[in-house]
Amino acid sequence: MTMITGHHPLAFAFGLLGNAVSFMVYLAPLPTFYRVYKKKSTEGFQSVPYLVALFSAMLWLYYAFLKPNGSMLITINAIGCTIESIYIIMYLIYAPRGAKVLLIFNVGVFGAILLFTFLLAEGELRVTIVGWICSGFAVSVFAAPLGIMRLVIRTKSVEFMPLSLSFTLTLCAIMWFFYGVLMKDYYIALPNILGFAFGIGQMILYIIYKDGKNGIVSDLKLPEIVLDVLHNDAKIEPSTNKEEAIRMNQCNYDVKPAEPNDCKV
Repeated sequence: MTMITGHHPLAFAFGLLGNAVSFMVYLAPLPTFYRVYKKKSTEGFQSVPYLVALFSAMLWLYYAFLKPNGSMLITINAIGCTIESIYIIMYLIYAPRGAKVLLIFNVGVFGAILLFTFLLAEGELRVTIVGWICSGFAVSVFAAPLGIMRLVIRTKSVEFMPLSLSFTLTLCAIMWFFYGVLMKDYYIALPNILGFAFGIGQMILYIIYKDGKNGIVSDLKLPEIVLDVLHNDAKIEPSTNKEEAIRMNQCNYDVKPAEPNDCKV
């Protein structure tokens, strides 16, 4: 198999593990969408996490087709695009009109990147440009858990940061980091250093505040981290959904259990 894919045997193993963990992450929002389907309403859940996950998967899928030996990236990100598209279609059925505008923006930005890189670059230069775009966007996504970490410190409660989620996302970052290093693909490896660091930070916070009282923020408006793709930062907006607060703690993606922030490649 490694002869067919052209992968280093260890890289192939880490790629398989990364695919498996990332697939679990992509499936994590299923309970949320089952609830949306049953109630025929999005109940204030935001589309941003799913649009970000779809955009990330599309970028990495494009990058994987440009580079040699991209089969590991192609499989998981093709699956990710399919799953996230299903989520978004279901969301749009029951969501207000504003969500459709965000979807158009998402597709428009990706189309612009596709057109720009095809018209103005070719060969290795195209791979380099797309690689840096993917890496930069991944860094922005990995920075999203800062909002949840700040909430934990402020409330001294880990109610919205389950240990299982933090551990899964950290494991995902480790798998893709070693895959990137072994494949000498630092566009993959470098962003996952940040993902690993934030994952460890979340687990440390969990250990510190695990005995805090859950429900301490019941009278507060839960923060929802809205990723500002244009400015590569995160801002806090009010929400009343516990599930959505957890969802925004995701990684890649998309590595997704409670609701994750996409730690997948």
